[in-house]
Amino acid sequence: MTICYSLADFQQALSLIPNNYKIGFVPTMGALHKGHISLVEKALTISDTVIVSIFVNPTQFNNPGDLAVYPRTVEEDCKKLREAGASLVFIPSVKDIYPGDDTRSISLGGLDLTGEGPRRPGHFKGVAQVVTLLFDIVKPTYALFGEKDFQQLSIIRFFTGELNYPIEIISCPTVRESDGLAMSSRNMLLNAKQREAAPHIYKTLKKAQEIASAQILPGSKEVITPVMLSRWVEEEINSHPLLKTEYAEVVNSLTLQLVQNWEDARDIQLCVAVNVDPVRLIDNIKLKQTL
Repeated sequence: MTICYSLADFQQALSLIPNNYKIGFVPTMGALHKGHISLVEKALTISDTVIVSIFVNPTQFNNPGDLAVYPRTVEEDCKKLREAGASLVFIPSVKDIYPGDDTRSISLGGLDLTGEGPRRPGHFKGVAQVVTLLFDIVKPTYALFGEKDFQQLSIIRFFTGELNYPIEIISCPTVRESDGLAMSSRNMLLNAKQREAAPHIYKTLKKAQEIASAQILPGSKEVITPVMLSRWVEEEINSHPLLKTEYAEVVNSLTLQLVQNWEDARDIQLCVAVNVDPVRLIDNIKLKQTL
């Protein structure tokens, strides 16, 4: 496995890959866990070579404090990637990615108007900036992203198509701990009591999935709407003293627009953000899927 700490070194390494090779690309911000490694493993099954980037992108952090405490474990990350079978690791500097002001305007198609978008102003603009710049550098055949960041995945799919990138976006299922907690680099910031509380999030999502299937509130005969379910999820998560729901939204899986009635969309997703003070976790679950 080759590790490149500069753009020049990476371009040199990239030039050695045969032109007919299919390149699988896994962009990350490091602090790698089994979820990231599952993306690498999937890439290995469809590609001739697998490239992983590690770059904590400053433009997608609307909170400087969050950027400052974001976990950085490069040495351990490279060890995991070597064991997983990655071929090339790109660990650029901020100057490598942003040599000057990036004044491009990338359309997000309104997919940023719910969920993370209003709560983290500029976040998805930063995601679009860094992902497109990395695509331009790596020129992959496939790019792999996890479904835990469901809204991000949807937005990346949108602008990849809008900008006519010849790249196939591959989505991979959320990888969870044995107690259901979605694997996230932020999990390592949880203390013991917070870590014990966090699985209540997924437990609530699973129950919400059951309620959506039956469309009946627990303990009653009242038909539940998506709006009512969102309210129930928020109250259920908040019933744990260490958890505070930032949002619980039932959305169209394709447009990410809020759903008022179950008939409004063929595919429906429940997305949540929860503060386990001071750690902010996101998760999601499919409520309805028309095959």
